Amino acid sequence: MSTGTNKKYNISVEATLEVIGGKWKCVILCHLTRGKKRTSDLKRIMPSITQKMLTQQLRELEADGIVNRITYHQVPPKVEYELSEYGWSLKPILDALCSWGEHHIIKEYGDKFTVLEDNILNH
Repeated sequence: MSTGTNKKYNISVEATLEVIGGKWKCVILCHLTRGKKRTSDLKRIMPSITQKMLTQQLRELEADGIVNRITYHQVPPKVEYELSEYGWSLKPILDALCSWGEHHIIKEYGDKFTVLEDNILNH
């Protein structure tokens, strides 16, 4: 914990949500559990996220030490993102969120494939 901060949390889950909360961060992290991705890869597999939002979320995850940004010095420049060692510690949480979501979808809609996109993470 950084010194000199007056930050207080009511309960510890607030700290978790501060890092991975919001609509997109867990989705990005789930895709990164499948391996390194370029920004263009993430944009392609997450078509409803804007480029601006994707960039912002990746920067925040990098700043929090959850993802590593790898820059390859070539022409044209190539950048990839991967989960950091610290980021990998979130995998059980991500797996639990996916599992709960799948059960919830089945409870609400009967068949998960009526509402889930055809996506590698859904197989």
